[in-house]
Amino acid sequence: MWHILLGCLAMQAVILAGGFAKRMWPLTRDKPKHLLQVAGRPILDYAVEKLEHVPLDRILISTNAKFEAEFKSYLRTVRTKNKACIFVEEARSERQKLGSVGGLGYLLAEENVDDELLVIGGDNIFGFKMADFLNYFRSKQANVIALYDVGSKARACLYGVVCIDPSNMIIDFQEKPAQPRSTLVSTACYAFTRNGVRNILRYLDEGNDPDKMGHFIEWLHKRDAVYGFTFKGVWFDIGSFECYNEADRYFSNLHGHESGQRRRRL
Repeated sequence: MWHILLGCLAMQAVILAGGFAKRMWPLTRDKPKHLLQVAGRPILDYAVEKLEHVPLDRILISTNAKFEAEFKSYLRTVRTKNKACIFVEEARSERQKLGSVGGLGYLLAEENVDDELLVIGGDNIFGFKMADFLNYFRSKQANVIALYDVGSKARACLYGVVCIDPSNMIIDFQEKPAQPRSTLVSTACYAFTRNGVRNILRYLDEGNDPDKMGHFIEWLHKRDAVYGFTFKGVWFDIGSFECYNEADRYFSNLHGHESGQRRRRL
């Protein structure tokens, strides 16, 4: 049944890569974080690779004017079945940036997007199959976000904290709370219905915070159905030197182990 559902799915995908990553300066002062190497590959490769196995009308990599040339150069090296292109917002500094939701809203308006939409963070590396996520989205016929149990409330307070009901519908969302109500957190992977996409623009038109996607989800779940797709295994949200180094070690060791396995089989 899942493959039949997925076969009916055609949507656009947006990879968010417009930040300036000041927390990782000087490493990212003149180089976009999303193109830093993890185990010898740009971080962005991991997101593009996830999308390789699902049918999409196109992939829009949303970035800023400061790093436009770097992303265009990267795109010339990418081999993907899906059509991929760069969308540039006119920001050249942290002070000028539109924010995650603001930048997404700008893209929707400029590209006249009014259909289902997959949005993922270009600095997140996920272990789950994107086909599973989108099939779940199709089965719910509602907005869906990917959720991960970080295992401790001390860690959870760094993210958007989620509570779900038995059907996995989100019933509470707190953006970086001091006292989290659960250890289940939102990750940067979202599938929006057509109504969900329109609600992004509505949220911005009302003058709400354009900076963080979490604030939008906190607003959205009170007005439209949002479900959680909970996954286990690998998840790296690369927002610090510590997480960047951890991801690099993990995938370097993983690829080294896989190479060893192949040599033994030979």
